[in-house]
Amino acid sequence: MFFRLVPHACRVMLVAALIGTTVMALVPHEPKALDQVLDRYQHMAAFGLLAVLASIGFRQASLFRLGERLSFLGALIEIAQSIPELHRDCDIFDWIADSVAIVVVLCIVGLVRNHLLSVPAQLEFEAVG
Repeated sequence: MFFRLVPHACRVMLVAALIGTTVMALVPHEPKALDQVLDRYQHMAAFGLLAVLASIGFRQASLFRLGERLSFLGALIEIAQSIPELHRDCDIFDWIADSVAIVVVLCIVGLVRNHLLSVPAQLEFEAVG
């Protein structure tokens, strides 16, 4: 019962994280608490978390498709940050950092999925042999 609720909970957390990430990226001045953390690390942490939540919340979806959508969101955020009134910097390297974090997380998720799918088959094979 509990494990059936995990994807739904991750979808709710994904929506909250998407809203939080977008708002934090587009507020004119970032909060003082985040000044000490490098901007690229913030990008990588945010999009890494989004990738984890998306891959758990949408287990049937293609990891490539999830990565594509999240990377596109990162590009849109960078384009929106080029609006002069926001006083933010549009930097292609931030988008690259977003995309690298997404790819790394989704590769790990893919490896874990493949390993978990192959374990029952190996156990069944050993039981028969």
